[in-house]
Amino acid sequence: MNITRKIALGNDRLRFKSDASLLVGLIACAALLILAFEARDARADWPRIVPAKDATPISYEVFGEGEPTLVFVHGWSCDSRYWREQVPIFSKKYRVVVLDLAGHGHSGMARKRYTMKAFGEDVKAVTEAAGSRSAILIGHSMGGSVIAEAARLMPERVVGLIGIDTLENIEYPLTRKALKKMIAPLKRNFPAGTRQFVKQMISPRTDPQLREWILSDMSAAPPAVALSAMNELIMRYVTGEEARVFDQVRLPVVTVNGDLGWPINYEANRRHMLSYDAIVLKGADHFLMMNRPEEFNDALEKAVQMLLAKPAK
Repeated sequence: MNITRKIALGNDRLRFKSDASLLVGLIACAALLILAFEARDARADWPRIVPAKDATPISYEVFGEGEPTLVFVHGWSCDSRYWREQVPIFSKKYRVVVLDLAGHGHSGMARKRYTMKAFGEDVKAVTEAAGSRSAILIGHSMGGSVIAEAARLMPERVVGLIGIDTLENIEYPLTRKALKKMIAPLKRNFPAGTRQFVKQMISPRTDPQLREWILSDMSAAPPAVALSAMNELIMRYVTGEEARVFDQVRLPVVTVNGDLGWPINYEANRRHMLSYDAIVLKGADHFLMMNRPEEFNDALEKAVQMLLAKPAK
């Protein structure tokens, strides 16, 4: 092989090595960019704080974009973490807001009474602070009563209400004697009473680790807050206020319920609600959004679409 040929081959090898190095470098840069974008997407903004009507600081977070905004409201002795299986899914399509009601999670707890109306003010403050022009309020358990109060406070912003294993019968008859009996075990020994109370709402088929997390978390709630909220909630059924609020809230209501809880009284609900529909999941318990997330998320999306299909107010 002559010297000219050797030099040509050498130059080809150098060019190949140079091109290969360039390609590897480009791939590495692309990978770093992808990781950077994924890290940016995975890293949520810090939680925000807004003062409620009584100046109590309310913690909330916003994910995603678009209207209507889905505002998720947790139940008794819970907090915004109970929606962790919904936030990543629904924030792809909607703006999602989760909050901690006063006395729960990272929000303030200086109130003497934890009424549903005051909780409704918390939701109103967060919804307005998030800049939501139209919102669907989604409430689990006690959160069903809370979103009704919030809707009464801001009817111009709310498209409709979605109750999660709640609002089965807003005319359910309760007496003060029954109220006293229900709260007595919680007053006597709050952690033990709460575990026993909540255990009845969890299916035996629930993952043991999740069951224990729910029981431990809820039984560690501040007793003064929990007892006040429970008393205020049940008194609404004693006085009939739970039904009367819907006489004023002229909005469509859809619930997603498990069939292991209280039976639904469609006639009672429809006597007070503008419209009422329910999606019932077979074999599902009170925490269906946590232990049946895929099935629940499909049902919740259906409920959202049902509300959006209703004629505008």
